[in-house]
Amino acid sequence: MMADFPGYLRACLHTGKLACLAILVSGGIVMQILACALYDNWWPMLTVLMYVLLPMPLLFFAGSDTSSFFSESGNSWVDVTKFLTGASTIGSIAIPVILKHSGVIGWGALALELSSFFTFVLAILCFLGTSDNDGYSMF
Repeated sequence: MMADFPGYLRACLHTGKLACLAILVSGGIVMQILACALYDNWWPMLTVLMYVLLPMPLLFFAGSDTSSFFSESGNSWVDVTKFLTGASTIGSIAIPVILKHSGVIGWGALALELSSFFTFVLAILCFLGTSDNDGYSMF
């Protein structure tokens, strides 16, 4: 479908995809900082550790082959990658919830933290959907 468009239009659509991803990631960062700054409590920044650790198993074990990450495999390294990525994802949700349960942060900071997390997840899903070059991309 994209091959039918002229080159300048394909370049414009590709630039629009990158701009949309940049806006999503920037929005997630802003919500992360606002969760701390608005409530004058910087404990929610602990979640940033999980955001840094989240892509590490993918970088170290899966490499550039993300298709094996979504399929059933017999490779133990891919299974380790799936486990560590899942643990980091759950940690990204659990840290703000535990902080709220212990009374360290309030409901507003929790809402902004979880909104930031889901914005990052949406950005990652959009990136995975648009980075496929096999004709099954989102746009």
